[in-house]
Formats: sequence, structure tokens, C-alpha cells
Amino acid sequence: MTDLFVAPTEVPDPIPRDGWGRPLVIPESGGKRVAYTRCTTYVSVLEDTYNLQKWMQRMVAVGITQRPDIHLQIAALAGDPDANKKQLDQACEAAREAAAASAAATTGSALHQLTELIDRGRDVGVIPEAYQADLDAYRAATAHMKHLYIEQFCVHDPLKIGGTPDRISEVDGKRYIGDVKTGNIEYGIGKIAMQFAVYARSKLYNPQTGARTLHDAEVDKGIIIHLPAGQGRCDLYWVDLIEGWAGVKHAKDVREWRTRKFTDLTQRYVTLAQVTDHLDVQARIQAATSVEDLTRIWAEHEADWTDHLTRLAAERKAALSEGARA
Repeated sequence: MTDLFVAPTEVPDPIPRDGWGRPLVIPESGGKRVAYTRCTTYVSVLEDTYNLQKWMQRMVAVGITQRPDIHLQIAALAGDPDANKKQLDQACEAAREAAAASAAATTGSALHQLTELIDRGRDVGVIPEAYQADLDAYRAATAHMKHLYIEQFCVHDPLKIGGTPDRISEVDGKRYIGDVKTGNIEYGIGKIAMQFAVYARSKLYNPQTGARTLHDAEVDKGIIIHLPAGQGRCDLYWVDLIEGWAGVKHAKDVREWRTRKFTDLTQRYVTLAQVTDHLDVQARIQAATSVEDLTRIWAEHEADWTDHLTRLAAERKAALSEGARA
């Protein structure tokens, strides 16, 4: 299996992406690459972001008070917020960062990258003392795990999802999807379970050839490797992927529901008189003896003409033509 893909010590080839960041995947049958939905995007439709959005708003407010230059920039743009929405978005992002809202994310991302270096057998260099205990805890907690694949891109072709689990690891002779999480894992556990469930049912993907192969990870359980930054501990948790897959099915239903258009859910309001008139028009179409009759009927009722009447008129026209040839 590993001959088709990169060894754990190597870094996988990058995945080509479109302008929206979606992975471009060679179909199983071959041919031109098509865009797949990112796994995080697919499962996020069920995520409750209310508290997150409130927190981000608070951080923007705090950041504006800390950066007079950003405050001045926002004041200058506020006169026409619709026309200046891009610049306002950038200013709000700068304010959020000024409030150190991204500090935890930056630290977590760095720890995440360091764990990857450790598992690939690379040198991690000099680590700030405050975080050395975190890495020591990570090594101890995962010492019994054999990481077969690290950051290996996978695809779920039936749902057209692409994504990258952190690890596919062997424990006691079985393989499991694993992910290193450095932040709070309680509020987003549903999303995590859904991601794991998709990855467990996906196939390893080679971006150069489009080759797929099974990774044989268990589909009922996965492993969260929780490494909270600065706490000097690393905890492992089993994740229920059966429930996670049930969530994915709900996400599929939600995504399909959101594709519905106005015409899928509405029909023009008509009165009983209009219905009666419509039935009369149908009867006249069916009784028409020439194309001229059909044209006259259409001209009289053009304002209320429907696709259904068009089909009836076309059928009657065809019947009249057939009768003329006979």
C-alpha cells in the first residue's frame, strides 16, 4: 500500500486547488480534474457558530480600542460601508489580531507543526521552554502509536469530499484516523466526529496520478490527540464515528436542501376563476383545427401563458401536422 503514496518521513505533494480553495481531484474514471468540497466545509453546515461569532465581535471591539490607526481607518470607511466592505473586513481582521485573538491559534498551529516534525523523525530545533513540556507530553502519550500516514490527502468519491487527516495510525494491530487538536475540543466535538467519519470512509489519493487505495482504518472509532497549548499534557480520546457518520448524513440533507431555488418551493397564486379559465384554454388548444387557431389562442392568453400550455400546444401542433401528412 505504501508504495503508491509517500512514506511517513516524507511530505506529500501539494493538492492543486481552484480559486475558492477547493481541492481539484482526478475522477476515478480519469479525465479532467474536478472540484471536491473540503471536508471541513462539508460538515460545517451543522455547526452552531453563534458563540464563536460573538467572541470574534468582542475581539474586534477590543482591538479597535488598542489601535487608534485602525479606529481612524474604520471611521473613514464607515460613511459607505457597502462600498467599502472589503477594506472594512480587512480593518476588522487587523483589529481582531491586535486584540491577540489569533495568539492561541498561532501557538496551536506551531505546536501542530512541531508534532508533525516529531512523527516524521525530523529535528524540531530549539523550543521555547514554555512549550517543551507540551512536546514531551505528546511524545509520551503517542509512543505506542505507529503513524502510517501523516497529512495524507484522502477523497470520498460518493460525496465528492476531499480532506487531510493528521494521522492514520496503528494501535494494537488496528488502524485509526487520528487528529492533533490544540484548542478546546468540547464545543466542536460534533464537527470533529463528522470529519473523522468521512476520513475513515475515504481512500488515500495520489495527486499526481489520481490513484486511490484503501487505508483500512476502522470506521467505528477514531482518536483525538488533545494537546492543549502550554499545559504540559496530552490526552487521548476515542471518538464515536458511527454517530459522526449519522451527522454527515444530516449534513448531506442540509446541503441538498440549501440548493433549492425559488421555483422549487413556490407556484404562482391563482384564483378559482383563473383555474377555470386555464382549463378552458386547455380545451380550446385540444380542439384547435389549425396552427392559426393555436396562434390565436396564445395571443389572447399570452399574459397568463404557462409552460404546461406550451407543451399542450406543441403536442396539438404535432398532431395536426401528422394528420395533414396522412
